[in-house]
Amino acid sequence: MSVEHPCTIAAFDVGGTKMAGALVRYSAADAAPTVDALRSVPTEAQRGGSAVLDTLASLVADVVADAEDDVVGIGVGTAGLVDVRTGGIAFANELMPGWTGQPVAERLSASLGLPVAVLNDVKAHALGEARWGAARGAQTCFVIAAGTGLGGGIVANGRVLLGAHGFAGELGRTPCPDALGTPRACGTASELESIAAGSGIEARYVAAGGERLAGDEIARRAADGEELARRIILEAGAVLGEAIATWTDLLDPELVVLSGSVCNAGKAWRAALQEGFERQAPSVMHGLPIVDAALGSRAPLIGAAEYLLDTLKGRS
Repeated sequence: MSVEHPCTIAAFDVGGTKMAGALVRYSAADAAPTVDALRSVPTEAQRGGSAVLDTLASLVADVVADAEDDVVGIGVGTAGLVDVRTGGIAFANELMPGWTGQPVAERLSASLGLPVAVLNDVKAHALGEARWGAARGAQTCFVIAAGTGLGGGIVANGRVLLGAHGFAGELGRTPCPDALGTPRACGTASELESIAAGSGIEARYVAAGGERLAGDEIARRAADGEELARRIILEAGAVLGEAIATWTDLLDPELVVLSGSVCNAGKAWRAALQEGFERQAPSVMHGLPIVDAALGSRAPLIGAAEYLLDTLKGRS
């Protein structure tokens, strides 16, 4: 299907705490999209998957109603593993109870009569940064989202890498011996997320005798010189840097993009990440750019819109 410009897409970002929606407008094929009519509502994930889908459907209807021109379709980036063949949620952990199995694309398409494309929120973030953000112009890149959890998106040959079912790029599940004994949200251990994500930093700080604190406070204490906080923050940065080196061996990307709240953990965290990367990576990769994301909260919305365009053009 051809898509004429200018065009407008209703795009959504569904997380465990809140969901956002906006109109992503393209004035021309080669012009950066704008994000307008932004709305956000609490996800209230504890009410269960059906209630969350009801909330999303209501938000979608409101955003589409804001459009002054025709909306060509709906793009959704959401927490959880998305089966891109159906647009439904294949798996979501206990942070989104009951979200597993929700037929997101089917429900939205039926209620609004528009084409719908759904993918994981970090993949949407990656596609947004690759097309119009920090990795614009690169054909291959990793985008790593280190927040409460740890996710990743891989863009290869200009397109987000999905895999056979849409599950490619789940970088947080990479085995990490340093994380042994630290549980993560889905109840397993010895995975990178358990040490490098915000939830892992918080859990390890408590396990080592610290107070129960938010990750940003632990990072602040590390910057102020507290020995325990500094050790936890440096470990988180170092193992993530080592993991990035391993992942780059698989794809040989042009650059790596870092996003998420953990990336605000300070200069010591970033230095530890770089040192971990150079320790693990072959010398030929030591000049690989590792850069900060550029689009902020707009990235998953733009990425969801881009993915909808790709599906309409038969390129997903």
